Parts: sequence; structure tokens; C-alpha cells
Amino acid sequence: MTDPHAPDSNSAPPNSGHGTAGSQTGTTTTLTAPPPPEPTPSGTSTTPTVRQLWTRTRGIALALVALLVAAVAIAAVRSGEKHGELDPRSADQYGSRSVAQLLAERGVDTRVVTTSAEARAATGPDTTLLVAVPDLLTRHQQSRIEAATADSGGRTILVAPSASSVGTLAPGVTADPGPSADTTLDPDCSLPAARSAGTADTGGHRYDTTADGVDSCYPSDGIPTLLRLPTATGNGDTVVIGAPDILLNDRLDEQGNASLALQLLGTRPHVVWYLPSLSDEAAAADAQNDRSFFDLIPSGWLWGTLQLFIAAALAALWRARRLGPLVPERLPVAIRASETVEGRARLYRKANARDRAATALRISTRTKLAPLIGVPVSQAHTPETFLPALTRQLPTPGQDLHTLLFGPPPATDAALIALADHLDALEREVRNT
Repeated sequence: MTDPHAPDSNSAPPNSGHGTAGSQTGTTTTLTAPPPPEPTPSGTSTTPTVRQLWTRTRGIALALVALLVAAVAIAAVRSGEKHGELDPRSADQYGSRSVAQLLAERGVDTRVVTTSAEARAATGPDTTLLVAVPDLLTRHQQSRIEAATADSGGRTILVAPSASSVGTLAPGVTADPGPSADTTLDPDCSLPAARSAGTADTGGHRYDTTADGVDSCYPSDGIPTLLRLPTATGNGDTVVIGAPDILLNDRLDEQGNASLALQLLGTRPHVVWYLPSLSDEAAAADAQNDRSFFDLIPSGWLWGTLQLFIAAALAALWRARRLGPLVPERLPVAIRASETVEGRARLYRKANARDRAATALRISTRTKLAPLIGVPVSQAHTPETFLPALTRQLPTPGQDLHTLLFGPPPATDAALIALADHLDALEREVRNT
């Protein structure tokens, strides 16, 4: 039979909480093998449930669904919006077929061109050149169109040009940054066509000019939305109109739109209706030379990317850790402190880390004793400062404190347990003085 009080070389060393290693009487005890761990109850699974996953991700899921629905709605709206806008061959609400037919009844023929070269070649004293979307023209195209119409003797009509094109196509004219507040305006000018038509839907862009002999009509807050600028030589002129509404099929029968459109377009026997298109080789060449990469990206993609960045920022802000007081979190499994101590001791034992266990015990003891003997905790690990102060505090000096507190690591588990007992005894002695 074995002596139950004999030291066990396979016993587990203690951790920094060394009070569990031996009895308070200083006698050496044997650490028995820990009992086998109890089986984990089946109800303590840490796998999140479906409800927990939904609670965590429902905000992001709802946001993604909302973005998807908005994207589908916008695509559906835009898919049927403004198809064939200002096209004299189109009969939908945004087309201009009605104007072309009314002009034909009055003996004015309408020809559609899609390139700047065709538009320049068709100019003449008996021709009205209508530029449907001036902003789609490149700067070089705008300059060549203006040069071709300046001395042609014909009429040029610019439909809703913005600041990016009006200055080149109609020199001396600038676009006001603020749009018209009203769409239906009174002529308030001496231009015969405007006075005969009366009120019309010209409200849109507003224009300023310093040129002489200009007819300024349909003002909004004092700034005109329609200008007629005579050319420097000949009988030609340029008409700048702030909105395309008077040419659209669904607006032609409102106000004086039809009268104004027919009088502006019917002064010459021929109308050349210029619809800028991507098939224009000149536009493609100018775009390659003048436009950067970002200019080639459709505006819808830029807005979509911006929306994605905003959504990502909002999601990050929503999911970020919030500042505030700490709150307890429900843990999936509650572990007792004693089990943590035993588990760490088993790790030390498995790794034969008696040196680390002894170092942890000594550091813990010195840290606890430092305030009791008047030594700063920062100097508790310096023998030259700590040991003299401890010696003065003990009622029975002469102990080998240096070996006990700063000595080499124990060679066996029994020596480690004895070290823990001696450290406990030293701490109790100091506390009792």
C-alpha cells in the first residue's frame, strides 16, 4: 500500500491562485487526478438558431430588398420613359410626329439627320435647322455647327441648351443657373410669333444675353426663356428656347404651343431635324480626344455607385459598436472559477511547465506583499528594493527569502507544492504582523 501523504510526482501544479495547492497548516498534500468532466448538456449548444440569425441580419436583408425594389421600379419607369424623345417620326407622348405632320400640311417638309456633317451640309437660306438635344454635341461639333449656320441665312433652333452648349452654339448667350419656376409663361415681347401664340410652355432654362437686337420672350422672374438672335449678316437668326414642351405630342394642343411651334419652324420651306446620335463618327472621335474615362460612364451608374456607398456607410454605422455603459452578455455556458483554475493547472502539468507555474506563484506573492511592506508594486520584482523592506517587516528574520521569492524553479512537482505552501505561510506571517 502507498502512503496517502506521500508526494505524487504526477500531481498538477497550481497556478497563481496558489492557495489551493496545500493546506493552511503547512503540511504537504497530494493532488489527486481531477474527476472526468461532466458531459455538456444538449441544451447548451452555441450554434445560433434560425431566429437569432434572422434577428441579427434582418436589418441588412430589409435594406437590400428595399434597394432591389427601388432599382426595379426605377428601371421599369425609365424603360418606357422618353422613348424617341423629340423624334419627328415618333408618335408616343415624348415624340414630335404631330408637329411634323402639321408642318407637312402647310407645305414644309421635315428631314431627320443624325450626324453633324449632314446637319452642316443641309444649312441654307431656305432651311430651318433644329438641334433637338444640343448638350449631346461635343465642343468641336458645337463650334462647327455654329460656324456653318452663322452665314447661311437660315434659322437655327436650339432646344433647351444648358450652360455647357449655349455659349458655343449661340455666342453672347449664357444660361441662368436657376431654372424657371413656372412652365407656362406669357410672351411679354414684340416677337410676332410669340404675340400671336400667346401663353406657351416654354418654362425651363433661362437665358441672359448682351447682344443687340435680341427678342427676349416668355420671361420668368424677369429672365427670358426664349431668345431670337439675328445673325450679323444676312437674314438668318438663331432661336433659343428653354424647354422642349411645345414640340411634344402630348403638349402640342395645350396653351399656344402648336401656334408657337409652327411659326418658329414654318418660316422656311425645309426643316432639318438634327437628332445627335452615338453613330456619328465625328462625335466618337471627339469623345475619344476630349472626354475622360468618367465622362464615358453614364450618369445612372455614378448615382448608383454613390447610393451603394451611402448604403454601405449607413450599414456600417448601424452595425458599429455603440458607445455607452457596458452591459452583461448572456454566455452560452457558465464556467465556475474553480474549473478554470483546474483547467490551467492541467495545462501546466501536461507541458511540465513547473518554471512558469513557480514564476506565476512568486509574482503573485510579491504583488500581494508589496503594499503591506510599503514598497511600490512597480518595485516588487526588484530584489535590491523588495527584500530589505520585507526583512524589516518579518518578526523572525533570517529566512532565505531570496531563494523563496527569486530562486530557481523547482525540479519536481513535490518541490513546486512545497514552494506554494511556503509562499502561503510567508504571506500569512506578513499579514499577521
